[in-house]
Amino acid sequence: MKKTFFLIPLICALMACQSHKDDYDASGAFESVETIVSTEASGTIMQFNVEEGMTLKPNQYVGYVDSVQLFLRKQQLRAQIEATVSQIPNIPIQVASLRSQMDLAKTDQARMEKLFKANAATQQQLDDANNKVEVINKQIDAELSSLGKTSQTLNRDIAPLERQIAQISDQLSKCKIINPIHGTVLTKYSEDHEVVSPGKALYKIAETDTLILRAYITGSQLSTVKLGQTVKIRVDKGEKDYRYYTGTLYWISDKAEFTPKTIQTKDERADLVYALKIKTINDGFLKIGMYGEVKLDGQESTKATGK
Repeated sequence: MKKTFFLIPLICALMACQSHKDDYDASGAFESVETIVSTEASGTIMQFNVEEGMTLKPNQYVGYVDSVQLFLRKQQLRAQIEATVSQIPNIPIQVASLRSQMDLAKTDQARMEKLFKANAATQQQLDDANNKVEVINKQIDAELSSLGKTSQTLNRDIAPLERQIAQISDQLSKCKIINPIHGTVLTKYSEDHEVVSPGKALYKIAETDTLILRAYITGSQLSTVKLGQTVKIRVDKGEKDYRYYTGTLYWISDKAEFTPKTIQTKDERADLVYALKIKTINDGFLKIGMYGEVKLDGQESTKATGK
């Protein structure tokens, strides 16, 4: 009778554990979108402030590739532009002398017209005054045309230099190593003073504020899921405790696959399963690779002991 009394709690505990084991619909591992950050420049890494496990912010400056040669080339182009600009003629100043001659010629022309009307000057003298005004006027037109063409030619010479400067400025900006997203550095591929070329991987970073639980269900469970569905996720907090999260199902595979060896489903005898992706906010406890269990109806288990 005493043996039966002690066996009853043990049998109840085993039944509770078995019931608790099957209290979820699917399980899987947490993953994240990983981004490999590469260099866009060619040269020696002069500074690289990245270490594995480091958390980086979006648009955070983490280092740069040697850019001295590009900077010197940019300075050279600027000097060429300044030299070209200095050759552009100052048209008003260069025709000022001719305009002064024109003013004197017109004054002389007006005086000669008055003298001719008063019979104090001959027709020849008046014609000479008129011719002088006409000649100077043609000289001004010719000078303006010549100076204008010279200015246009020099301005056309400046335009490609400015484009080269813009191109080098873009190359200089690419010498800076700027982190693109908020996340944790998973792997570091390069070190200070290494020579790199465009496309060389520098480090791998993953978004950790939001994690993705990739879980698997059987074909018979497909009718219970839909995109946008809210589900309940639990992960081990201790030996007999759990942490609970709310996730959103945003992707359902349209193809079946063989059950992964490390993944359990509600029907463990099924050979083919469908993958799900569930997005959940990370409070800092969740880690990439950690296992999680999914309750597809989104309801928290009454048998679980966690909070």
